[in-house]
Amino acid sequence: MSHSLNDSKPIFIQIKERIEDQIVNDQLKAHEQIPSTTQLVTFYKINHLTVAKGINLLVDAGIIYKKRGVGMFVAEGAKEMLMEQRKEGFVDQYMLPMLQEAEKLGISQEELTKIMEHLKGRDKQ
Repeated sequence: MSHSLNDSKPIFIQIKERIEDQIVNDQLKAHEQIPSTTQLVTFYKINHLTVAKGINLLVDAGIIYKKRGVGMFVAEGAKEMLMEQRKEGFVDQYMLPMLQEAEKLGISQEELTKIMEHLKGRDKQ
């Protein structure tokens, strides 16, 4: 986990997203305990309430669950839920604007496919 947080978005959202990333990347699996609020406060050197706010968003979304007196754990199916949310977000944030711009520029679906294949191949080099 990186110690650095930035000003691009609220800190509690960044905490939430860092935990989500760990779930998506299989660093945290279903029923595994996540770092405690105290550990996160110490690690990031931020306010306890800020961490709690980020964690509570994950609890409310059903991504993690509380075991009273024990801690917070990754919910069954959390990775799948997050992957589905991210796919939907990817389409809305990237694909739709790209397709709209491609249409304005007169780029065909075939041309887009070739461009994507070229770019994907470039990553492997």
